[in-house]
Amino acid sequence: MIYRIAELADWHAAQQTGFFASADLGAEGFIHASELYQVLGTAHRYYAGRTDIVLLELDEAELWMAAVPVQREYAEARDDYFPHILAPVPLAAIVRAVPFLIGADGRHALPPDLDELA
Repeated sequence: MIYRIAELADWHAAQQTGFFASADLGAEGFIHASELYQVLGTAHRYYAGRTDIVLLELDEAELWMAAVPVQREYAEARDDYFPHILAPVPLAAIVRAVPFLIGADGRHALPPDLDELA
């Protein structure tokens, strides 16, 4: 599985069109995504304090079956490789969307079932 932190507006649009896309696809040519262990770092760095987001869990095998390529590319600023999705994501590849809540410490927290895996 790979993960995308998505703005609610983009998630609602996906439910209407059948495909998830975000501004980064048009601007950079790919949708930024994360491995599970990278999700909280991404949330803290780019989405601090935001409550208008949802965490999308994407089945990478379903993406490949839908001919949606995923490439892992090095991000120097984070010293790690991140998955980049090179086309809109069909809803069939989205396993689930979960609210990305802010914990008691004011920071985002993974849902308990994902936190156990991270």
